[in-house]
Amino acid sequence: MNYTEITLSTAKLLLPPRPEESNKGTFGKVLNVAGCYEYEGAAYLSSLAPLKIGAGLVTLATIEQVINNIAGSCPWVTYFPLKDYYKKCIAPDAFSDLKNIISNYNVISVGSGLSDTPATGDFVADLIKYLMDSQHKTVIDADALNVIAKSELKTLPENSVITPHPVELSRLIKTPVELIQSDRLKYAALTAEKFGCCVVLKGNKTVIATKEAKLFINTSGNSALAKAGSGDVLTGMIAGLLAQGLSVENAAILGVYIHGLTGDLASINLTKYSVLATDQIAFIPAALKKLSEAV
Repeated sequence: MNYTEITLSTAKLLLPPRPEESNKGTFGKVLNVAGCYEYEGAAYLSSLAPLKIGAGLVTLATIEQVINNIAGSCPWVTYFPLKDYYKKCIAPDAFSDLKNIISNYNVISVGSGLSDTPATGDFVADLIKYLMDSQHKTVIDADALNVIAKSELKTLPENSVITPHPVELSRLIKTPVELIQSDRLKYAALTAEKFGCCVVLKGNKTVIATKEAKLFINTSGNSALAKAGSGDVLTGMIAGLLAQGLSVENAAILGVYIHGLTGDLASINLTKYSVLATDQIAFIPAALKKLSEAV
């Protein structure tokens, strides 16, 4: 199958502009729906990454327990409390409150650390169905993908990107992981066609497939990224680039490349063994600097 490699020079061309005459609204607003009592870190990482890559504002919609535990260490994020289900996860009827604020944001990210419970599944299903009829750009990851895999949804929101790892993709398209890994380009393309969305199939040489049947393979990154929380950072980075006006395709391409580049740069000082997801966020500025100064 024909594909394009994502390199430093091609990624540089996609960097969004930063006009001096601006305010936080200029660079977009992300509503991140994430977190449960078990996975507070996922909510933290996927909320901080969009800001670090340039988004103007991020609001985390989650249960109060998560807000109480991370707000002190993440004061740059704003918060919207959602009804909880026995203080463990988002309640099935919480969407009735969330839908009242969605119009305030141009990007929605959903899935990081939500948990895979039936209660939250009902909530996620309501949110995805709502987004089907909206113009919001959307990033769908992790437990939201698991909800979709169990549902009868045939398509996804028009301006959406999904970011599965091979196991999550296996659940989505009911195909063994071994087959997916034997031809990653093929199965990413089939998924993009099936759901009408952009697919980021994570892993070594991450593959991007668009609904227009274009394929890309990333050239940045290394095994330093094979660490818990890395996918949450990628979700946040793509959401932050979408917020700044990039198309779904270009935000996926640039987000994946910069994400890999943070691993490359961080591992120089920290080694591939010791890079954490928080280090990936910390090296976003260095990655952006390297891109902006590339010839």
